[in-house]
Amino acid sequence: MQKLSLDARVREHLERATASNTGRSAETLYGGHEHALRQTLIALRAGTSLAEHENPGEATLLVLRGRVRLHSGDTSWEGRTGDLLIVPPARHSLEAVEDAAALLTVAKTP
Repeated sequence: MQKLSLDARVREHLERATASNTGRSAETLYGGHEHALRQTLIALRAGTSLAEHENPGEATLLVLRGRVRLHSGDTSWEGRTGDLLIVPPARHSLEAVEDAAALLTVAKTP
C-alpha cells in the first residue's frame, strides 16, 4: 500500500504553476498507460486553461482548491473546492477562475 499527502502535492504544484510560464503543473499520482485507471493532479494559475481536448474515457474532476470552469460546446460548469464535476464524454476544456488544483480521475475505455 502507498500513501501520499494530496495537501502537500497541491501546495507543491500550485507553487510550480505560479512559477511556470504556462501557469500550470501536473503529475500522474496513480496509473498511467499500463492501467485502466489514472489519477492526475492538475494545478492551474488563475486565468490559465487546458485547451479543448478529447475525453479519453469516463472521467471526474474533484476540485481540491480554488475555482475552475469546465467547458464543453456551449455548456459550462463551475466547480469550487470540494465539488466533483463529471467530465462530459465530448471535447472539453478547463479554465482556472482562480488559482486552482483538481484531481482528474480517468477510467480509460478500451
